[in-house]
Amino acid sequence: MEYFVIIVGSIFVSNIVLTQFLGVCPFLGVSGKLDTSIGMGGAVIFVLTLATLVTWIIQYYVLNPFGLAFMQTIVFILVIASLVQMVEIILKKVSPSLYSALGVFLPLITTNCAVLGVAILTIQKDFGLLEGVVYAMSNAIGFTLALVIFAGIREHLDLMEVPKGMKGVPIALIVAGILALSFMGFTGLV
Repeated sequence: MEYFVIIVGSIFVSNIVLTQFLGVCPFLGVSGKLDTSIGMGGAVIFVLTLATLVTWIIQYYVLNPFGLAFMQTIVFILVIASLVQMVEIILKKVSPSLYSALGVFLPLITTNCAVLGVAILTIQKDFGLLEGVVYAMSNAIGFTLALVIFAGIREHLDLMEVPKGMKGVPIALIVAGILALSFMGFTGLV
């Protein structure tokens, strides 16, 4: 039951981008087309889960035992950047097709504060390794869900008659606000 609460809570109730406002830059920047948002979502699911796994291990087996917990943010940033670079290099060698599909999104993930935020929140919430990985994957799925819904709405808005002063970013921000309000309807679910 605990994992169910983590999954539902992370995806719907406290969505990382719509209620905690982490990862807003890629949320607004990549959501222009549905295809790119799905690609970005897949890359975020993979990297966020892997980064949380690695940062949890570093926190509990390196930083805490040696009294270096104060270095958490710096170490996590370096780990995430290195991890993204390593994943990019490995994908380029092992699976060129997957690299070409995700290649453009991997560097964007390095600057996605949702990855760092979830890694830090996993430690702050005192999750175990499996709980932390479930939490990370659920947050990544929630990010992807919000991104895909937002991209679908933005593609639909391109076909609509939007007032001249509202085209582009203004209408996107209004839609993002309404989407965030709709996710608030899940408050109290778990």
